Amino acid sequence: MQNHSDVSRQIAAHLLNIEAIRLRPDQPFKWSSGWNSPIYCDNRLSLSYPEVRTYIKNALADAIRATFPAAELIAGVATAGIAQGALVADVLHMPYAYVRPEPKKHGMGNQIEGRILPGQKVVVLEDLISTGGSSLKVVDVLREAGAEVLGMAAIFTYGFALADENFSQKGVELMCLSNYDSLLQEALKLDYVTEGQLETLAQWRKDPGSWGV
Repeated sequence: MQNHSDVSRQIAAHLLNIEAIRLRPDQPFKWSSGWNSPIYCDNRLSLSYPEVRTYIKNALADAIRATFPAAELIAGVATAGIAQGALVADVLHMPYAYVRPEPKKHGMGNQIEGRILPGQKVVVLEDLISTGGSSLKVVDVLREAGAEVLGMAAIFTYGFALADENFSQKGVELMCLSNYDSLLQEALKLDYVTEGQLETLAQWRKDPGSWGV
């Protein structure tokens, strides 16, 4: 198994090469939160590339085995974590479920799709961590259902201090395959950005709410 730093760099390179991550420090994106951002990440694109999809699912499975060896079930976060979670659960030969943002307004009114038993040890699977707010709501739902949430695994994190604070307050261990620092290193090495643009990209992460305003 590769060490974590090798995996982190390889994941970053894959996401850049398939344009799941795009960097535009000179023409920022606008997030739904209203933040200006030099980066846009859509890890769902990895599903369209078998080699990348396989690398990510195996890396997540290895990391979950190492970080959460007591895990008994994988729970994906709707919607982006649904497919990734199912792939990883299959590799690990574990039961799988996913959690909606809110209960269905028809039928059984389910918020959890699949069967989770009281006391079952669960690892939540997410594709991307920004502030962690929406991901941690899934943890609340699972805990209310009686599950023991061991932690959360994700493909990529921006590494915001706010996310660290949010996960700490909820008592949730977070394991991410790759991160913003690895991304910047790979982006420079692969000529996606220049040395001059690195400072702009680094400044955004320090204060994303007021960057570019």
